[in-house]
Amino acid sequence: MDLTYTEEEEAFRARLREWLAEVLPKLPPKPAAADWPGRRAYDAAWQRMLYDAGYAGLHWPVDAGGQGATPTQHLIYLEETEKAGAPYVGANFVGLLHAGPTIAAEGSAAQRARWLPPILRGDEIWCQGFSEPDAGSDLASLRTRAERDGDDYVVSGSKIWTSHAEVADWCELLVRTDPDAPRHRGISWLAMPMDAPGVTVRPLRTLAGSAEFAEVFLDEVRVPAAYRVGAEHDGWRVTMVTLSFERGTAFVGEVVACRRVLGELARKARANGRWDDAVLRRRLGGLHAEFAALWRLTQWNVSEAQHVGGVPGAGGSVFKLRYSHARQELYDAAAEVLGAASLDAEREWVADRLSALSYTIAAGTSQIQRNIVAERILGLPKGR
Repeated sequence: MDLTYTEEEEAFRARLREWLAEVLPKLPPKPAAADWPGRRAYDAAWQRMLYDAGYAGLHWPVDAGGQGATPTQHLIYLEETEKAGAPYVGANFVGLLHAGPTIAAEGSAAQRARWLPPILRGDEIWCQGFSEPDAGSDLASLRTRAERDGDDYVVSGSKIWTSHAEVADWCELLVRTDPDAPRHRGISWLAMPMDAPGVTVRPLRTLAGSAEFAEVFLDEVRVPAAYRVGAEHDGWRVTMVTLSFERGTAFVGEVVACRRVLGELARKARANGRWDDAVLRRRLGGLHAEFAALWRLTQWNVSEAQHVGGVPGAGGSVFKLRYSHARQELYDAAAEVLGAASLDAEREWVADRLSALSYTIAAGTSQIQRNIVAERILGLPKGR
């Protein structure tokens, strides 16, 4: 992997900076954190601006509606948008970072034509229906069932921790289509319309007071068989593709954000006198090295994915494992720098610190990531 930039890549950076400098001052204020319909509209409008400017799906394949950009251009885009304070993917992170790439890799031509353009334009929002009350980290034990009835599946069961379900149009849904098969082999991956009869969404309030998660109850919901991505009962393999994107490249922009936060902490520490504490300086210096290494690992993972058909490999689990803990350490350090101000519930720092607690669980627990690293990278035998 060449970490230097060509003239063409630097020209791309310059054009992007110019565009960001022109459009960002014109954006309206962000809606309140609890206003998810407003946030959906805000995020969708930003996504449409990216689409019209040629930056939507920058690294997606051209035949999937993307720009076919190189891994380096993709990383430059993430660096520059984060440095400029541009909006993140927001409410459509499942569509843009999980479901869309999965459909691009595994979907039929008709499915790609139906779902990918609306995702890239910001017209349709997706949520993820994987976890269940009794099937979180042990995802293969899911019980939501789908019985074939003619051209439809009839789906019943429930999902939990479904991000942005209350404003989503579609759900990437895992269901059990063969209850008698071994648990990894009787699963299918469906795209379910959230306005289908029988879908009930109940928002969940988090420790931080937000409600971006929900329970979803499914009572004989009819989903066309044409909305199944991949072969029937082959959903576990398709799911591994989804999770590879979720762990391998979906957090890329957040690494840049954490490096920015670390810089802000250093400035605040100098301003409030905490910088005189040598132990704290060493702690911030260690975090600086940590996130610099994570950024290099990110570059490696993105480049590797580009060279093996666009799907990230097991290196994504190495990244997810270390990033989850590094983010928690970052916000623990923030509490030390900010002192009493870190307890002010009205401040963004508090919400970010509480959110950091979930990262060792979300997108696969740290224990699961260690198993993947042990088995797929180190070649150790599977645990019993």
